[in-house]
Order: sequence, then structure tokens, then C-alpha cells
Amino acid sequence: MSESTLSNTGHWRELEEWRKKIDEIDRQLSALLCERLQCARNISTLKARIGEQVLQPEREKEVLSNVVSQTDSVEKIPALEKIYHC
Repeated sequence: MSESTLSNTGHWRELEEWRKKIDEIDRQLSALLCERLQCARNISTLKARIGEQVLQPEREKEVLSNVVSQTDSVEKIPALEKIYHC
């Protein structure tokens, strides 16, 4: 087996490891996002019960600001904004 082939094999293994890590993170994210959605539903139900406006733009801005302030790179902000603007 040539050195190039061995090197590529190593790269493919590394690629597979990174993909496994992403798959695990995706499983965790999915569970957390489902939990967050349930919390949001509970809040909506409670707001309706007490006569509070369900959609509150100022609170949405506050949540987004909190999330964005925790990122380590401004390049990630657009992706976070897309996730939280649904």
C-alpha cells in the first residue's frame, strides 16, 4: 500500500470520527431543542391563561442577545440568529 493510500485511509478515519462526534452533538441538540420547545409551549399556555400577550418582541430580542453574547466568534452569529428566529 502506498504512503498516499495510507495517508488517505487515516484521513477517512479521522473524517468518520468527526462525523460521529457531530451525530452525537445532533442527538443532544435535538433533545435540548425539544425540551426548549416544550418550555415555550408551557409559557404560551400560561400567558394565554393570565391574559398576557404571547409574542413579546422585546423578550425575543433579549433571548437572542443572551445567546449571541455567549458565542466565541462573530462569524457564528448569523447561524445562531437563524436558529433562534423561528
